[in-house]
Amino acid sequence: MNKMLKIVSIAWLAIASSVVSVQANEVLDRVAVIVNDGVILQSEVDAMLAQIKRNAAEQDMSLPSDKVLRVQAIDRLVLQEVQLQIARRAGIEVSDAQLEQTIQGIAQESNLTVDQLRNEIERLGSTWSSYRESVRKEMMLGEVQRGAVRERVYISPQEINNLSQMLEEMNEKEVEYRLSHILVGLRDGSGSDEVQDARERAEQLLELLRKGADFAETAVSSSSGSRALEGGDLGWMNINAMPTLFAEAVRDKRKGDLIGPIKSGVGFHILKVADTRGLETVEVEEVNARHILLQPSVILSDKRAKEKLEEIRAQIVAGEASFEDMAREHSSDPGSASQGGDLGWSQTEVYDPAFKRVVDNAEVGVISEPFKSQFGWHIVEVLDRRIQDATERSKQNRAYQLLFRRKYQEELENWQQEIRDQAYIEQVVK
Repeated sequence: MNKMLKIVSIAWLAIASSVVSVQANEVLDRVAVIVNDGVILQSEVDAMLAQIKRNAAEQDMSLPSDKVLRVQAIDRLVLQEVQLQIARRAGIEVSDAQLEQTIQGIAQESNLTVDQLRNEIERLGSTWSSYRESVRKEMMLGEVQRGAVRERVYISPQEINNLSQMLEEMNEKEVEYRLSHILVGLRDGSGSDEVQDARERAEQLLELLRKGADFAETAVSSSSGSRALEGGDLGWMNINAMPTLFAEAVRDKRKGDLIGPIKSGVGFHILKVADTRGLETVEVEEVNARHILLQPSVILSDKRAKEKLEEIRAQIVAGEASFEDMAREHSSDPGSASQGGDLGWSQTEVYDPAFKRVVDNAEVGVISEPFKSQFGWHIVEVLDRRIQDATERSKQNRAYQLLFRRKYQEELENWQQEIRDQAYIEQVVK
């Protein structure tokens, strides 16, 4: 909710708040438009027109005629009123606490304090109270839009894959690889036995490299490639500058990866990605943890739940019982209890904040003291930690977000047109 509102300009919110201000301070003059069971007042239309003109003058913008501006202002006010009616029927409300948090965010995005924001709003011709109500109204509009439009957006896995691949191809021109190369050569006209022998030698070299043999030393002693004396270093190049055979093999590889053997007309090639630049990589830490949860109830008091976990922990530490058996027998978490408390591999961001805090700071193999989260009392043991390459996941997520934003805007416009078409609208004052 806050994120959407932070991008709304102060000037536009001032337009909306000036309308609210007119409503609050002037006697109801005339009804300009009837919208279902609500109305738009002539004073609201006039206030919006006046504010648009003031903002245009400050920015030295030219505007169309008053007649055209009036049509646009009424259209916007009608659409706003229809959406607000839907929001009210759905029981959407914005608390004062939510409102204060959002206003704080708007001020920060504009590099202002809340007091400075207030001064700016008043300089634009509005009042602080009407501005606050306009922000509240924008928050309600955002909530009802998301609720109505999100379910209309469908993105297929194929769309995500296609866009992800297109973005990757666009970035490939900027990515460079430093390759090291070993060639187990073949002479012209080599027979099948010689080809098989060369293949076996290449596979043996690759196995040695995987076990930690130095690539440069191996290239000097075993490669028949033109850069053997340089340790097989081919220098920096992008995908388009590589031989096609290498380009296809190197794509999606990371620093340190070994590739091969790759057969060509001159022999078998072994490649190592010595380094990369311009290549986006994303790594995340995952944790494998297990826990035992006791949830306080009418039967089990909060104090007794903690004491019981202390007893269970003592039994496990003393070797009198296993963690798995105690989790199966006592844990209130049905998802992990049957697995001996094992939560599997995951990033700690998925956990409750209190649980995450303990897991992030825990030593591997040490059972924590009992602690409390929103779910109850836990003891937890971190079994292992690992760093995972999340680059592909990040690319897919980026593609999804781009597609979602594009389709969301399309569906929002379709939905707004639908609800406007279905509304009863009668213009009274012309």
